[in-house]
Amino acid sequence: MTARRLLVVDDADDIRAVATIALATVGDLDVVAVGSGAEALERVRVDPPDAVLLDVSMPGMDGAATLRALRADGFDGPVLLLTAAADPLDSRFEGLGVLGVVTKPFDPMNLASQVRTLLAWTS
Repeated sequence: MTARRLLVVDDADDIRAVATIALATVGDLDVVAVGSGAEALERVRVDPPDAVLLDVSMPGMDGAATLRALRADGFDGPVLLLTAAADPLDSRFEGLGVLGVVTKPFDPMNLASQVRTLLAWTS
């Protein structure tokens, strides 16, 4: 069986690196990581993932703008938010189909399990 592909979008190099290692090694997921909303849009156009783990606070195109653009481009896959904010599901995300939230800092050993649970990926 082919591993599910998860696109990780975060402007922080260290968060991307830790998340990628944790999700690929511990979670056996096919992980693609990019550092901006613009890169996410390009990546999804070329090779759509099964789901997206999207940072809320990024310079330029933030998580809400990125998600609106992804939806406008036709990406209808599941999206999880990645944030340090206490209440990330504000009005900017209404109607955009966010399935859940992963808070920072996250535990790298439990990240894959948390993502799989939120996405209802059992295998």
